[in-house]
Amino acid sequence: MKLRLTSLLIFSFVIQGFAQSLEEVPFDRIWQGKIEYLAPEETSFDWDKKGRVLVFSLATGFKHWVIPHTDEMVRVLGEKSGAFEVDRSVDIRMFELESLKSYDAIVLNNTCSERQYRNLFWDQLKRISNGDSAAMMSKAVELENNLIQYVEEGGGLMVLHGAITLLNQSEEFSELVGASFDYHPPQQEIQVRLSDPNHPLVQAFPIEGFTHVDEPYFYNGAYENADFKSLLHFENASIESQRVGQILSEGITSAAWIREQGNGRVMYCAPSHNAQSYDNPDLLRFYLDALQWVSGQVTFD
Repeated sequence: MKLRLTSLLIFSFVIQGFAQSLEEVPFDRIWQGKIEYLAPEETSFDWDKKGRVLVFSLATGFKHWVIPHTDEMVRVLGEKSGAFEVDRSVDIRMFELESLKSYDAIVLNNTCSERQYRNLFWDQLKRISNGDSAAMMSKAVELENNLIQYVEEGGGLMVLHGAITLLNQSEEFSELVGASFDYHPPQQEIQVRLSDPNHPLVQAFPIEGFTHVDEPYFYNGAYENADFKSLLHFENASIESQRVGQILSEGITSAAWIREQGNGRVMYCAPSHNAQSYDNPDLLRFYLDALQWVSGQVTFD
């Protein structure tokens, strides 16, 4: 065991030197072992009941290479801390209301939809069903309404990176999440800052924030209402290659936030497009803390 831990430590230090690389990281036992070592052993907040979490990882549009890594990262956080039982699926039948009610929280893992309609439920129904278009759209709307009802009745929702495009043309989903996806410049080094250094969910990070390589997401839709509590942000002026005609030289853009809807809790977190980001144990702690809040294990005033 001592030899294994030493090897993992050495590997971890080596991998830090390549943390800025944008190359895809193989999803293999070596990578899994590293994350298992870096993940927190205990939760930040006390809890009474073990939570049950569903990680949904279907992408009908752009398929982020980090999907299996993120899927496994959430599983490891739940198992190592002992705080969560984690199920994983790519089956849209999990959004039937009775299935949703089996979980304390749903994690949408880069669930990008096709560009034409930006509706993942519709995309998948077209692929697996021979029904007519009206019936399939009716079912897609039903599954969306199920998700919104689930949250309003007390469920938790964590939306990761590209998952914000699951239903990107839906005003109701935009309001639920807090925004819709607009665009992103190329990947670059971003100085991520803490929006409120005193908030319990950002205590994993140093007060000055952290450097992060990712796609800096910009938003539209419900984002303009600012109906959320920002956790992380970047300064707009620091972002290179912004869209012509939309260049922001002042202000900030949030990279992670939380909000409540009805009796439920929602979190959006843009990091990360890259598995290298999970080499940062602070980010792993942040995810685990957020899972505790989203699932209802901890509440804040």
